[in-house]
Amino acid sequence: MEKVTVRASKVYDVVIESGVLKNAGEYAKNVVGAGKAAVVTDDVVDSLYAGMLIESLRKSGFSVFKMVFPNGETVKTPENAFEIVNFLAENKFTRSDTVFALGGGTIGDLAGFAASIFLRGVKLVQIPTTLLAAVDSSVGGKTAVNLKAGKNLAGSFYQPDLVLCDTDALSSLPEDIFNCGCAEVIKYGVIASGALFEKLKKGIRNDLESIIAECVRIKSDIVSVDEHDRGLRQLLNFGHTAAHAIERATDFAVPHGEAVAVGMVIASNYAWRTGFCGKKVYDEIKELVAAYHLPATTNLTADELLKSALSDKKREGASISLVLPETIGKAVTKKVGIEGLAEFLKIGMTETDGAI
Repeated sequence: MEKVTVRASKVYDVVIESGVLKNAGEYAKNVVGAGKAAVVTDDVVDSLYAGMLIESLRKSGFSVFKMVFPNGETVKTPENAFEIVNFLAENKFTRSDTVFALGGGTIGDLAGFAASIFLRGVKLVQIPTTLLAAVDSSVGGKTAVNLKAGKNLAGSFYQPDLVLCDTDALSSLPEDIFNCGCAEVIKYGVIASGALFEKLKKGIRNDLESIIAECVRIKSDIVSVDEHDRGLRQLLNFGHTAAHAIERATDFAVPHGEAVAVGMVIASNYAWRTGFCGKKVYDEIKELVAAYHLPATTNLTADELLKSALSDKKREGASISLVLPETIGKAVTKKVGIEGLAEFLKIGMTETDGAI
């Protein structure tokens, strides 16, 4: 068992343990108290883990209500967020009650956003069931829904009261979905820990709990300094400038982790070609991406990505902050305008635009 304490505007624990879902009720009761519980999940996770969570919650004294959405990024809409809000209101939830987000990053974002706006904020427990959600989206307080103009354009910073990560749940993931989470783990290695990056070369499943915990510690350290994404936290966006553009341009047909993998290769390609890092850094990132069976290329052109990227929420007026590796374990940000973003994509895709 690993436990990481996040110290942001709210202090909370992230518990990483095999089988923790069976004891989720007791963990939650000790933190939020046993009131009403709204379990928000998707239809895939519902059939696998909702019964176990609900049984544990009821044994601990919670009155449980469940809401199930279809699996997939397309459910992350304002309309569905307000479906949850109305569901909470109809069942007379108060600020003493709790929303349990059971699922991957999509459910965590959607349910977390709804929890943040209902009664100006009710209690929230994140229970990630994907590796990507465990190491990234369930921690740090970013919640959001997508708009027609782009991904995550409506959202809030809302820290959970508790995060419970059951590594047993990760064993049921299809290999491609598990590997999508590995993209975010690789990201942490590049921006903050050469030791983690080296450990990933030996395989993530060999030490899964400690690797998840290390990712959470890195994110926790960053969030504690820059909770609202004005400076240091932007390092967590390594690979995401191109990734979000790929997702939007393909109407989310490309999964987030795969898009991040391509985005990291583009960013590191640009970095070595413009003198931010040596070619070895680019080669190592590209090789590790390939080792986890993640893509390094996109069929989209640089112009198509630029058009999509210009609607990214990370833009600040006429500029956007790029995240570029200097070494394995250290990255920097570089603010560029629209012309600089176009150059970034053109140079970064010099070898990655099409087959390598």
